[in-house]
Amino acid sequence: MQLEQQLRDRLEKKDILLMTHIVLGYPSFDTNREVIRQMVANGVDCIEMQIPFSEPMADGPVIVRANQEAIKNGTRVADCLAFAAEMTASHDIPFLFMTYYNIIFKYGEKPFFEKAKACGIKGFIVPDLPPEEGESFLRLAAEYEIAPILIFAPTSTDERMRVLASHGQGFIYCVARRGVTGVKSVIGAEVVEYLGRCRQATSLPLAVGFGIQDRDDVHALIGKADMAVIGSQTIRLVDEKGAGAVGAFIAGLR
Repeated sequence: MQLEQQLRDRLEKKDILLMTHIVLGYPSFDTNREVIRQMVANGVDCIEMQIPFSEPMADGPVIVRANQEAIKNGTRVADCLAFAAEMTASHDIPFLFMTYYNIIFKYGEKPFFEKAKACGIKGFIVPDLPPEEGESFLRLAAEYEIAPILIFAPTSTDERMRVLASHGQGFIYCVARRGVTGVKSVIGAEVVEYLGRCRQATSLPLAVGFGIQDRDDVHALIGKADMAVIGSQTIRLVDEKGAGAVGAFIAGLR
């Protein structure tokens, strides 16, 4: 898959990669555009763009509110697709879609893959679609060369990790702790042991998210994972200080 190779090429020059998360249409596409510009200019390696959904079950209060506000503001899937095409044409890093399966199901799996491919999207993160229920999704992912990103959790058994890894491409998203996004994680002995299990279960790069908020968190993952994921923290920053504060924050994470 193209995504995995793109990330491995970047890992040749960096100790750890950075992936960021934005909710499309929140607070506006103009703000999204400026935030992404600053993220890329300050060294972000991959961006997951969330297509807003009414019931984002894996997300904490910051991202839930952003989803709700984006929908309230009239954000539609077609708007997200058009924006994605603009971003992939403007910036030379991989972009992913993160959303929930109902969005894809309602749009139609095949048409959604066709549009995402045309938009230059490199991967999908769909937290509520286990591989056992995603046979056609995984087949289309292979056909359109869009990486299906599978998720490990601290509660995943070694056997379950191997099953998930056998269906994943691009990288594995490792949830740092139980619960939802937005609460700070502590990268202590328990997380290190868990990431060791993750590493044994797959040869794909490991990305760690849920509660990664600052430079110390990112540096604690060096040598244990390949990519740190920053999500709720940048949304909080934009809410409190505006899009102009994003560049310095991203630059300070390394």
